[in-house]
Amino acid sequence: MLATLDVPYVDTRAADLVWTLDHPVVPALALTAAGPLELRVLGASHQVVLDGVVETVACLPGEPARLPGAVRREVGGWTYRFRASVEELPATVLRARVGELRRLAAVPGAVVAAFPSDPDAVTALRADRLDAGAVGWSTWHAYPGAGQLVTTRTELTR
Repeated sequence: MLATLDVPYVDTRAADLVWTLDHPVVPALALTAAGPLELRVLGASHQVVLDGVVETVACLPGEPARLPGAVRREVGGWTYRFRASVEELPATVLRARVGELRRLAAVPGAVVAAFPSDPDAVTALRADRLDAGAVGWSTWHAYPGAGQLVTTRTELTR
């Protein structure tokens, strides 16, 4: 699914992001469901909701910025594994990667959100694995002003 966000684009950067499992669910600008997963776009950030687990990667006013490279913990009867990486990319490379991300819009279980004011500003989420014992998803956040692409990968196993 491709969603064009009808909100002003305010560029941010990876250093402004907060990762948390404790933030309440907030209204989504775009969302899709993939089996039991709800993949939610919050502008240049995301929330994924599953069975009482709420992963948020976003700029959260009043919260200290913290995007860990890796997290493993037990939560809600699941073993939760999260990985994040930040790539610093020249504008031409970032634009090419954003083009690849836009093609995810045709994939079932994916949502790509774009800002009309900057074609390289996108947030994309995709369900990767859905079975009885494991669920997984990937996300991408492109920040063209900073020349950054943030990629996350999460897996929950019982």
